[in-house]
Amino acid sequence: MPIYEPLSSEKLTVVLDIGTAFTKFGFTSEFAPRYIIRSEVRCKRTNKIRKLSSYESPEDLHDLLVDFIHAIYFKFALISPKDRPIVIVESLLCPTLFRETLAKVLFLQYEVSSILVLPSHLVALASLAVDTAMVVDVGYKEAVVFPVCFGLPIIQAWQALPLGGEAVHNHLKSLLSNANPGLQNLPEQILEDIKVRCCFVTKKSRTKSADIVPPPDVKYPYKGAQTLTVTGKVRETAFEVLYEEDNDHLCLSTMILDALLKVDINLRHSLTQNVFLIGGTTMTIGFKARLKEELLSQLKNEQYKMLNIKEFKFHVAPCKENYASWLGGSIYGATEFLNLKAVTKDFYLREKHLPDWINLKDVVGLKQDNGIRGAF
Repeated sequence: MPIYEPLSSEKLTVVLDIGTAFTKFGFTSEFAPRYIIRSEVRCKRTNKIRKLSSYESPEDLHDLLVDFIHAIYFKFALISPKDRPIVIVESLLCPTLFRETLAKVLFLQYEVSSILVLPSHLVALASLAVDTAMVVDVGYKEAVVFPVCFGLPIIQAWQALPLGGEAVHNHLKSLLSNANPGLQNLPEQILEDIKVRCCFVTKKSRTKSADIVPPPDVKYPYKGAQTLTVTGKVRETAFEVLYEEDNDHLCLSTMILDALLKVDINLRHSLTQNVFLIGGTTMTIGFKARLKEELLSQLKNEQYKMLNIKEFKFHVAPCKENYASWLGGSIYGATEFLNLKAVTKDFYLREKHLPDWINLKDVVGLKQDNGIRGAF
């Protein structure tokens, strides 16, 4: 028996959700991931920690993924990947190069038996037992809005903006530099820790008045005995970048309303009654209340009056929002869907690519080949 094989005879299936900042890993039918780790790996050439998203070429990405998947199986899962299925939860907007390279690594390098690729915004609804919802995913790199109607993502209505954890970090860095003269090059992990521990999303009314008393300042320990002053204003305004309209009058709230404008008029009421927030950024204190306030305010604009919407209702996830999509993948992977719709190793060796919704050849063949991803 291999040294990494579990004592039980049960064949465990890995569920993997690789995000820009964090990766969620666990097994099917479990209610939470075993580990949430950073999507980074130590480069063998430079001996430096590098993010998976920082690849410079297809070959560079391949090398990073080989080391990353090795750590997933042999450091965390402690099982052999050979001849085992794996469930991959990914965004519908995942770059083709990344998903194809990941499939190449899994099939050729680690010889998995099959891969079930699931769209993250669709499977996230599995934990709610609903098939129609407006899924708002605010992660690290960007915010994505996907209307899902009767179990199908409405591709033509999706919206995306670079409004996520990275935008908040950049804004927070600028605010901290103004409050602490001489402060430069704060590490990403320090910014994230300050954001999580000290900052929150405030009411819209507090951002419009200059007479509001700010919350107390916080002395954040930094470099031993040194401290950073995180002023009350910084704590309260760090997330305002998500709600400030850009030159095209776009922000987080307008994304949702623009997506509603692109779906059938008969579906809009169901979507507004089923708004589902996922992604780590949405876990911030006050995020949901402020977003609802912004949406109701935007409805007063002329371009959105035609929606004739009076209220928005938000779902409460049965888990933490940062791994809601992973939980959906765990649920799907525990069903017969895994055997019926997974991309098999034989299929991959024959076709040399993963089926994708943007490839017309794959869409036509969806109903003819069980090896093709059938979630769309």
